[in-house]
Amino acid sequence: MSLIVQKYGGSSVANIQYLLHVARKIKATQNAGHQVVVVVSAMGDETDRLDSLAYQITDTPTPRELDVLLSTGEQVSIALLSIALQSMGCIAKSYTGFQVPIRTNSAHTKARIEHIDDEKIRADLAEGNIVVVAGFQGIDSQGNITTLGRGGSDTTAVAIAAALKADECQIYTDVDGVYTTDPRLVEQARRMPRVTFDEMLELSSLGAQVLQIRAVEFAGKYNVPLRVLSTFKEGTGTLITFEEKGMEQPIVSGIAFSREEAKLTIRGVPDKPGIAGSILGPISQANIEVDMIIQNLGDDGNTDFTFTVHRRDYERALAIVQKVDKELNARGVLGDAKIAKVSLVGVGMRSHAGIASTMFQVLGAEGINIQLISTSEIKVSVVVDEKYLELGVRALHEAFGLHEEPYEEDIKQRRRA
Repeated sequence: MSLIVQKYGGSSVANIQYLLHVARKIKATQNAGHQVVVVVSAMGDETDRLDSLAYQITDTPTPRELDVLLSTGEQVSIALLSIALQSMGCIAKSYTGFQVPIRTNSAHTKARIEHIDDEKIRADLAEGNIVVVAGFQGIDSQGNITTLGRGGSDTTAVAIAAALKADECQIYTDVDGVYTTDPRLVEQARRMPRVTFDEMLELSSLGAQVLQIRAVEFAGKYNVPLRVLSTFKEGTGTLITFEEKGMEQPIVSGIAFSREEAKLTIRGVPDKPGIAGSILGPISQANIEVDMIIQNLGDDGNTDFTFTVHRRDYERALAIVQKVDKELNARGVLGDAKIAKVSLVGVGMRSHAGIASTMFQVLGAEGINIQLISTSEIKVSVVVDEKYLELGVRALHEAFGLHEEPYEEDIKQRRRA
């Protein structure tokens, strides 16, 4: 008997009809001989609705009370799902995050899980129960309700799977796996049967919205096999696991992109030690995350310092940099909130040269100017004008043959073995 942790997102339980469909899937999993723990998000857009209620009262609701408010969405969904399972003859019991309990730190609205007490869950499983746990929430050492941030139910599911040493953690959503890029942008985008933790971390951090990045980090750290599946379409989905030795990997596995980028340049900064800290220190203190950083040295001993931030932080970052510009007696600030980031990701890049140059040639042939470049062992990212994003992604998807099936021969070899 294997232990399966299943997570169902808000779109999977958006109404009673969907919720009953989910209950039937869970019952079928138990009938197949598995122990089942289910993690559920709030129904549909309930979290957004609750959040908007708070902001109708004030622009500055306290994080502690926001957590108390937002956590109620999952309480509704776990109770309804348990009732649905019971109506189908299953023995099911629901738990909020603080009933388990799921222990977190005290960072309200973005708490991190520190420990899960699995005693109640294990006892229920031993009695043949289906355990239904609220995602996204926990409790801190002072007894305060906390939430894990948007997408936090993914992290809850992976953390519970790690604590229970589950055989697999299955993330059910409205897509049937991880694709080579967004199929809404490229019709030829292909579902990948598997992807490595390293690749999924890069894809998630670079704009792919299938999984919360913290959930992928958690799964990789505790070696939890993670599978992305569709709630409404049968299939094997995409397995996220460690890279298997001796297996041929595609050079480029996928293309991630983000439209929510903005760029700032402070011109004519004195080239001396500590100058980068002088610029980025105030940005960090404002809790603004910086992505790409480029520094160009001029002939006169001054430098142009460029970095990117999320577009929602652009105006705040611009105001900070304009102040720093005056303090440093620099030559002014340039800003651009209409840029996009396109990234190639693949563990096969480790053993293949020339990926970046091919990427640059493909974009150049389409008349797309590259503004910034960032690379890692398995990633190449470029910043381009936002209006060229779709053209660039389609051209790169075609050029690297991502519409083809690179795993076909590998699958045949496995069958022969």
